[in-house]
Amino acid sequence: MTRPFPEKFLFGAATAAYQIEGAAFEDGRTASVWDAFTRVPGAVVNAENGDVACDHYHRYPQDVALMKQLGLQAYRFSTSWSRVRPDGGAVNEQGLDFYKRLVDELLDADIVPWLTLHHWDMPQALEERGGWTSRAVVDRFVEYALSVHDALGDRVQHWTTMNEPWCSSFLSYTAGVHAPGRTSILDGLLASHHLLLSHGRAVQALRERAPGLDLGITLNLTLAEPADPDDPLDVDAARRIDGQFNRWFLDPIFRGAYPADIVRDIREVDAEAVSAWQDAVQPEDLDAISTPLDALGINYYHGEMLSGHPQPGVEGNPHETDGQERPTASPFPSHEGIHWVERGLPRTDMDWEVQPEGLTRLLVQVGEEYAPGVPLYVTENGVAYDDVVEADGTVADEDRAGFLRDHLAATLDAVEQGADVRGYFYWSLMDNFEWAWGYAKRFGIVRVDYDTQERTIKDSGREYARIIAARAI
Repeated sequence: MTRPFPEKFLFGAATAAYQIEGAAFEDGRTASVWDAFTRVPGAVVNAENGDVACDHYHRYPQDVALMKQLGLQAYRFSTSWSRVRPDGGAVNEQGLDFYKRLVDELLDADIVPWLTLHHWDMPQALEERGGWTSRAVVDRFVEYALSVHDALGDRVQHWTTMNEPWCSSFLSYTAGVHAPGRTSILDGLLASHHLLLSHGRAVQALRERAPGLDLGITLNLTLAEPADPDDPLDVDAARRIDGQFNRWFLDPIFRGAYPADIVRDIREVDAEAVSAWQDAVQPEDLDAISTPLDALGINYYHGEMLSGHPQPGVEGNPHETDGQERPTASPFPSHEGIHWVERGLPRTDMDWEVQPEGLTRLLVQVGEEYAPGVPLYVTENGVAYDDVVEADGTVADEDRAGFLRDHLAATLDAVEQGADVRGYFYWSLMDNFEWAWGYAKRFGIVRVDYDTQERTIKDSGREYARIIAARAI
């Protein structure tokens, strides 16, 4: 049976500046935290970096033409803080000019530009002055946001402040597996707060300047379930993951407070860090953080089943990748005693479970419990598989095509259950520099030959194009 999508449902794909642009030190751009981190021995598989990546900076007309060929209605991209305001300083007009050209190209192709201001690439010079642990960075971020708006505000309607602040705080400042690679409980707490405060202040500043913009944030969320709903230890394990991964960001954004149970959990591990973090949270901060939104982006890759009991043969946290194998140091101190349960689900090349129905439940749950009246968008959902290039140059990636179909169907299930989901962005448009994994993992519906920069639409891309053209699955 064919199932149609709502009339105005947006189909898109997503990328991030550092992962595709390249041109790392051209036209005034200076180092970001990822330029520095990828040069730390052992930080990235094969010591690779994003200096060239997909060379999108020079090849964007070709890439937009591919988007048009796929039938994409929207393109989610990020601007590079290090390109727009190098070192966090004065505006770099050459950097802004690139994004002006990109947006013009998208609009000429009748593709909606969907802009993200921060996808993890803070200028390294700001990191050296404290990074996200410093309150001073909030003003710098708002300056940057307004500079981008100066250049693009007349043509870009959809603005996302932050992508996955969980990653750019706890994975980056506590677990140490993402840039800048710090390993401090306090630093992670401070970073999370200043990321959220920067989000809130930027929304306020942009809305004051242009009341008609659609303003939001993108969170990576999971569906945390107890292995045995009647076992108190399993229930508590699921509570902690849900609280540390989801509620730590959802609660201040939508309820104006951090989750008290998680604050208590972390205090039991490091009371001094919690006290210092609480001192940094000023009375008016949560009012800014909870400024109403016009959209909430949800990134979903997998759910997880948790237990408070050891699981034979199962180790590690699927959210904590170090570019090699699981497990790594926990990005939260209160993960002690949590165990991940093997459910026999298919696994991706990232060793993540494939659980489409988890996306349905997550969208419905977030819409009902946190964001009634706020449009939801699946801003990232995708899969890495080890693609094989056939003799004729094609990429027959039926496993990825199946993943795409199943998760689009799961999104439609959520819509039919009442969730106000208005769009889906596949991650990612093209194979790219996959952070700590370097070029070793391929998520794209377009294959990139990193030696020649040749692009090839995979079978999954053709399947997505078919679905978009039919507006049905």
